[in-house]
Amino acid sequence: MIMNGNNKNLSTEKREELFRVMQARFEKNMNRHRGFKWADVKSKLEAAGEKLWSLNEMESSGGEPDVTGKDTGTGEYIFYDCSAESPKGRRNVCYDREALDARKEHKPASSAMDLCAAMGIEILTEEQYRELQKLGSFDLKTSSWIKTPPAIRKHGGAVFCDRRYDHVFVYHNGAESYYGGRGFRGCLKV
Repeated sequence: MIMNGNNKNLSTEKREELFRVMQARFEKNMNRHRGFKWADVKSKLEAAGEKLWSLNEMESSGGEPDVTGKDTGTGEYIFYDCSAESPKGRRNVCYDREALDARKEHKPASSAMDLCAAMGIEILTEEQYRELQKLGSFDLKTSSWIKTPPAIRKHGGAVFCDRRYDHVFVYHNGAESYYGGRGFRGCLKV
């Protein structure tokens, strides 16, 4: 879980490297974004400023972000973490700061919600997680925290998902729990 610090500007070399990686992933996985053109996506990314930094954070923590749609209201491209398993650089985290502060011992390094805020992304909702699963088979061995409804969170719980037996399952756990096989997936609109 290495964050690139307060400097949210990527060097020219880092930008070009990110564009190469993103283009290769985009072209390899056209089923995720039928009808979209890389040139249009790249044009948006080039003008994205700090959002480009956030996309790089998703990439550098193992998320393998890719375009999964477009917001018809804003015209923004939607990027989800599309790594086969929950991003390696974002595992072993409890759900949020409240859960982290509540742990008396064996605290994880951070929480999913804190990392989302630091990266400038949103954690996937259940609906978004289910949309992602229509594009492939994700989290066959791991699980991912998702946005927990306030009614569940106020009782100390949090929600996570995975895919087993060709079905998406939604589970609950104490928000302070953390596991080597559970991380979180993010969403970024550019």
